[in-house]
Amino acid sequence: MSTTLRISSEEYDRMIERGAFVGIGKRIELIHGELREMNPAGPVHEDYIDYLTRWSVESTTSGGVVVRVQSSIFADDSRPEPDVTWLKAGRYADRHPSGADVLLLIEVADSTIAYDRGEKLAIYAAQAIAEYWIIDVQQRCLHIYTQPHGNGYKDHHVANKNDSISPRCVPTAELKLESLFIA
Repeated sequence: MSTTLRISSEEYDRMIERGAFVGIGKRIELIHGELREMNPAGPVHEDYIDYLTRWSVESTTSGGVVVRVQSSIFADDSRPEPDVTWLKAGRYADRHPSGADVLLLIEVADSTIAYDRGEKLAIYAAQAIAEYWIIDVQQRCLHIYTQPHGNGYKDHHVANKNDSISPRCVPTAELKLESLFIA
């Protein structure tokens, strides 16, 4: 008989501080108290993250936004590591940013669309993250979720390759999807 070992977010943070995961050669994140191995990123996933990172930094040069890449956020018994996160301006050396700090959260889904639209979406909505984007690489579209409510979002819009979109937090930041979805 086997049992899943659950750990608290505080235990997870202490393990990280003590170097418990150094040298294991795997990317992990804490989801609902369970350590989950993350899929290794392939070239397409990495390319999209690079593109979105450049766009994010260029679009937020005014200093009102902190852009983070694959860094964890506080979500009760979870520490997800979104691909790109826009945070309220400030320093976060003494704590993980929480849902109240997040302006925009972006996940790139090459092979994880069900997970990003399911379990991850529920975590982000429960943290009241105002705007959540999922880049669906396979379908060449972008899912935009706004108005968090419980474990879901009231509003879901799909933008396609010919669309241009802007996050609500920085309406002047225009992302042209035809430039994102290459070849």
